[in-house]
Amino acid sequence: MKYFLSAMALGLSLSGCQIVDSSDVATAAEFPFQDQSLPIEERVEDLVSRMTLEEKAAQMYDKAPAIERLGVPAYVYWNEALHGVARAGEATVFPQAIGMAATFDEELMLRIATTISDEGRAKHHDFLKRGNASIYTGLTFWSPNINIFRDPRWGRGQETYGEDPYLTGRMAVNFVNGLQGDDPDYLKTVATVKHYAVHSGPETTRHTDDYDVTDKDLYETYLPAFATAIADANPASAMCVYNAVRGIPGCASELLMQDILREELGFSGFVVSDCGAIGNIHRPEHHDYVKTKAEAAAISVKAGTELVCGDGEGSVYAALPEAVEKGLIDEAVIDRALKRIFTARFKLGMFDDPEKISYAAIPMDVVGSDKHLALTKEAARKSFVLLKNDGVLPLKADQKIAVIGPNADNFDVLIGNYHGKPVRPVTALEGLRARFGNGNVAYAPGSSLGGTMYTHYDTVPAAVLSHRDGDSFAPGIKASYYEGEEAQGEPAREAIEKAIDFEWKGSPATDAIDEAFTAVWEGFISPAVTSRYRFGPDLAVEIDGKPVEADGVDLTKGERHAIKVSLSKAPVWHNNVIEPMARLEWIDLNRDLAAEAMAAADKSDIILFFSGLSAKLEGEEMSVDVPGFVGGDRTSLDLPAEQMALLRKLQATGKPVVLVNFSGSAVNLSWADENLPAVVQGFYPGEATGLAVSELLLGDYSPAGRLPVTFYKDLGGMLPLNDYSMKNRTYKYFTGKPVYPFGHGLSYTRFAYSNLSAPETHDPSKPLTLSVTLANQGKMDSDEVVQVYASRRNGEADAPIRTLVKFDRVNVPAGGSQKVSFTIAPDKLRFVDSDGSRKAYQGTIEYSIGSGQPGTVAAGANITGKVTFSGG
Repeated sequence: MKYFLSAMALGLSLSGCQIVDSSDVATAAEFPFQDQSLPIEERVEDLVSRMTLEEKAAQMYDKAPAIERLGVPAYVYWNEALHGVARAGEATVFPQAIGMAATFDEELMLRIATTISDEGRAKHHDFLKRGNASIYTGLTFWSPNINIFRDPRWGRGQETYGEDPYLTGRMAVNFVNGLQGDDPDYLKTVATVKHYAVHSGPETTRHTDDYDVTDKDLYETYLPAFATAIADANPASAMCVYNAVRGIPGCASELLMQDILREELGFSGFVVSDCGAIGNIHRPEHHDYVKTKAEAAAISVKAGTELVCGDGEGSVYAALPEAVEKGLIDEAVIDRALKRIFTARFKLGMFDDPEKISYAAIPMDVVGSDKHLALTKEAARKSFVLLKNDGVLPLKADQKIAVIGPNADNFDVLIGNYHGKPVRPVTALEGLRARFGNGNVAYAPGSSLGGTMYTHYDTVPAAVLSHRDGDSFAPGIKASYYEGEEAQGEPAREAIEKAIDFEWKGSPATDAIDEAFTAVWEGFISPAVTSRYRFGPDLAVEIDGKPVEADGVDLTKGERHAIKVSLSKAPVWHNNVIEPMARLEWIDLNRDLAAEAMAAADKSDIILFFSGLSAKLEGEEMSVDVPGFVGGDRTSLDLPAEQMALLRKLQATGKPVVLVNFSGSAVNLSWADENLPAVVQGFYPGEATGLAVSELLLGDYSPAGRLPVTFYKDLGGMLPLNDYSMKNRTYKYFTGKPVYPFGHGLSYTRFAYSNLSAPETHDPSKPLTLSVTLANQGKMDSDEVVQVYASRRNGEADAPIRTLVKFDRVNVPAGGSQKVSFTIAPDKLRFVDSDGSRKAYQGTIEYSIGSGQPGTVAAGANITGKVTFSGG
């Protein structure tokens, strides 16, 4: 028997783990689990059998320590790849997940995820070569988020693929396949479908809520995307939820984790808890479901939660030995969990010769390569949705334009949340200036994003900073860089810096990777204009010995004000230190933003207003003090009042106003739809935002994105966010009239549907084939998203109004036509009864094939029919 020479014996894992002390480490050929010729099942069995109970418990933590005597290196499981490798420095940033869903393009999604996993592999191995195996450097990605965006108020809805289970499932399949690769022997990375299974807000109470969903809603809405992803892509991991379902915390629910996930859906990977979720089970202030950590650990592992993310309190699973001693759990159940976890690590090649793993050879130069940047631009172009156009678009290149609005030059709308550091970010303003020329573009931010949340911060220039040099003053500011999280003792490095504007590759104190540091800059600031200034929120600023609050500080022209700026960075989930940044920014609070906007409009032929939200207003469990937002969620669908007030003034000028809205969720655009000639929805389109939106507005391509969520006028008739009934939610059940429906999207050309081919009767146990002829009757080549909806209204009060059962994005040249065919699988020809059971369609079913939902598209843009189901 030939054994691979264990890299651990040399003190270094070459293929996927971190450096460990080589003393008392397993030698080559000592253990069968090191034999690459053996099946993975045997290797995993051997490794787990050699661990002590304490070692087993320690390995069930997302920050698993090394077992040096066995040559098992430490490994941190937590990594993110929602729309690009996240929180690990530079990486290509694609459109936010909701924007990728707006493309309705499965093939594109597969290419995007393949690109993300290429970059993830390259960065992982590069980090290892540099001795870094910390959080956000591993190969186990906690993406994608495939929860259903059932309510527009949920702040994390931007992370999902929208409100429809079928669309979500198809996008998930392609994303998982792209992340995990197609090697028959190795996983490229691990994909984690989350948050299983009933989870979509509210953020403020997610640690305590208990949702009592009906069987119908569970099987019709909350489970299908997970079922599809598991059946068609076999994700290696899943993440369970914070909240309880039917009285039992999700991560401890045998119904969800065993009966449904394992037995009904056939999931074979490992489950990781959402971070802190196992602690929630025993904490009195949260679920208070059991009283001790040992009980919480035991019931979670027995239910099937193999790995605990213990954010904020360490590992609850450290209490597993106590649980075994008290008879709360058998060690055999712990062994089962370990085998599931280590199966994934073996499949990643973490115990094999890297020469056997093709993915280990992916070079770092793929990260942010021209090919990858071209792909993110393609994705951005395909994600834009043209909601309305009365002929004002496309623009003419010789027009003078006013670019106005808080999102026109807002870096945050490029990246959404859970993002990396973009390689070549381009804001809308930058893209339009490049196309129209600076002389033809008048810019003004016009207003805050909402309340006192501003987007037009500028970097404090070197010209206003100085330091004392003996009895005189010299340019620059004194910097002191310390190791650790406090400015204690002697600094590791001192310097005179021109300004505070840095993007480091390591600690500024030591150049070390993934090391806590503190930076302190001291000197003087003397503004060119006397005014009241507010500094950006990312750095702590003191002026003349007093902390600067959110309402700003008065600074006088020509007067030197003492300034002290501090930054402390530590390697924790919310404050990662991989490629850290520091930038001192400010705004002049006395500027009349509205007057600047009106002056810019006066110089223009046409006004482009960039409105919306950002991930600093909507997101995960966040502290936001702006009307209309709470805890990351929303309490209103309206644009913030500051934006609406300015928009009305601009419209009153009589000049055409084009609204381009960036948001991760649906916004009430009813006023814009009624009063403006053109409306575009951008979601958060990634680092190529400015390139893609300028090309869209100038007509370089015809837009074809579609809304993956319903855009409502208001919250009237909608149940509370913490009520998980699907009544009157999403296009499937909403009985009102939306501003823009799910699936809506226009183009610069005109499509017509004809020549329907479909049977009059059909056996629902067999696939149903439909086809139409799609003709591009316009003058531009264009994509078209063809959507197939089925409606079964046989008297059931709770039946969906209609259901998306198929879609395809196709390209048709100007004046051309093509046949588009769909084969609908038998499982899509079933409905969910009130008891949650799936039954074959019976009776007459109405269907529509076209550009959007029936009744929402122009004449000729869809074709309808009926089919009678019988037999089966």
